[in-house]
Amino acid sequence: MSIIKWAPFLEPFEEMEKFMSDASSRNYAPAVDVYETADSVIIESPLAGVDPNNVEVSIENDTLSIKGQFKKESEVDDKNYYRKEISSGSFYRSVALPSKVEKDKAVAESKDGLLKITIPKAPESKPTSIKISVTK
Repeated sequence: MSIIKWAPFLEPFEEMEKFMSDASSRNYAPAVDVYETADSVIIESPLAGVDPNNVEVSIENDTLSIKGQFKKESEVDDKNYYRKEISSGSFYRSVALPSKVEKDKAVAESKDGLLKITIPKAPESKPTSIKISVTK
């Protein structure tokens, strides 16, 4: 039988909030949108407040990986914080690409906090149309 600490003055959800806050700061994975055009696969990820120089994008085995660091530039020790939720840490996200791509021709750009990666499709994965000949 285990002993459960009784704490009558804690807020009802304080422990859950602390758990969720700790878990999210350790395991941050940015959201991504992955879509195709006729010629390319495009991945977009919002990385507001993240220095693009601290982000690494790689493609291996038809899987795209985004990893990096987000830092809080100024930390003030003499503030009397009421709530402190902005943190520093690292992030990692990996997504399978929907088709074969030419990874050597990939381009990544960051604008207004949005990372956009454009990867041309490999020639064998582009749709081709075949003309049907009609015989009479």
